[in-house]
Amino acid sequence: MAGNTGPLRRQVERALPDRPFTIELWDGTRIPSTRHGPTLRVRSPRAIGHLLRAPGELGLGRAYVCGEIDVDDLDGIVALLGRWSPPPLGLGRRLRLGRAAWRAAGLARRPKPPAAELRPRRRLHTKSRDAEAVRHHYDVSNEFVALFLDQTMTYSCALFEEGTETLEDAQRAKLELICRKLELEAGMRMLDIGCGWGSLAIHAAREHGASVWGITLSEPQAELARRRALEAGVEDRVEVRVMDYRDLRAERFDAIASIGMVEHVGEKRIDEYAAKIASVLEPGGRVLNHGITYVPAVRGGVHVGGAFSNRYVFPDGELLNLSRMVLAFERAGFEALHVENLHTDYAETLRHWTARFEGRLEEAERLAGAERVRVWRLYLRAARNSFETGRNAVYQLLCGRPLAEGARAFPSGGRREAPRRRVPAERVPA
Repeated sequence: MAGNTGPLRRQVERALPDRPFTIELWDGTRIPSTRHGPTLRVRSPRAIGHLLRAPGELGLGRAYVCGEIDVDDLDGIVALLGRWSPPPLGLGRRLRLGRAAWRAAGLARRPKPPAAELRPRRRLHTKSRDAEAVRHHYDVSNEFVALFLDQTMTYSCALFEEGTETLEDAQRAKLELICRKLELEAGMRMLDIGCGWGSLAIHAAREHGASVWGITLSEPQAELARRRALEAGVEDRVEVRVMDYRDLRAERFDAIASIGMVEHVGEKRIDEYAAKIASVLEPGGRVLNHGITYVPAVRGGVHVGGAFSNRYVFPDGELLNLSRMVLAFERAGFEALHVENLHTDYAETLRHWTARFEGRLEEAERLAGAERVRVWRLYLRAARNSFETGRNAVYQLLCGRPLAEGARAFPSGGRREAPRRRVPAERVPA
């Protein structure tokens, strides 16, 4: 049975003298904010149990996923990420907070983690562990992701250039941009690493006459991609396999696209990844690597996600600095031909996804359960916030091996496209 929350409230007020949020406890008492902000509702003493078991981000995330903590303004809470940091707490303060929380919660035992949590136990970035991590995120169900994706089923940032009126338009513009950068022509053989539900493979085959081999670690993705290729009438030019990139052997391709895949590779294997791509690309071929990067320079060129993301959203996900990504491809013998940042486009894409998802929460809960829905509601907003605050970017890195553009006596710049006119940053309500 829960005890007196008075000592806990006093300890929180002392530990957090600056609080841009209100905390409302299960007994109706409140810890008021010191400035305007959202309200966190602690619905049960079990929320305190989660925080005692795993103080910090992970415990808070567990309580949220279980529904023991709720907020009146999820966008407002996410907006605080990166803009407010709690002050450092000394050992004495942490002990006093812990004692007060334990007495207030009155729990006989600490609660178990939510069922939606994944804790892989194999060695990092082995084939089996990578497959488990990827499937945890992508195999929530094809029907679930279709609730917020557009008709192309493209799960990466769209391209909001002039003339794009809908999310579908913007996704098709992005697919076409990739094909133009790769200079696809009829009869060319293309590899799509991390092909998802087949949108790029189908576009490349239908609009450019390419023969495409897509690989993914998700069988549900592959099954739907094959069906969509059949419906699009390009089943003779699109082959989708459940396969790890490390298992590529004697195959050869004229062009290679890796869209939203590099985040799962890891810094320890990024050089191996680039070398594998080089080993299956024909001389003069091009590769386009499209992936999310971490903008602030960090030691080793890699940022590992926090505890909540690693357990619930993207297990084992790693975001490289752009410099580390370029270095890997240079080490593999590539030359960077073009680099483009689409981070404002990704923020806009996530606004669309969030709006679509929020409009179908009841159906989402039926398909995946309340815990997964809460994870995805938070994830979509936090991802958008990371692009809006400049913490993350998404780069398209185009490389050739060897140099794909020959020397000219009088360089004309004719191969360089004029800058695109972009639409305003915000198209749908945040």
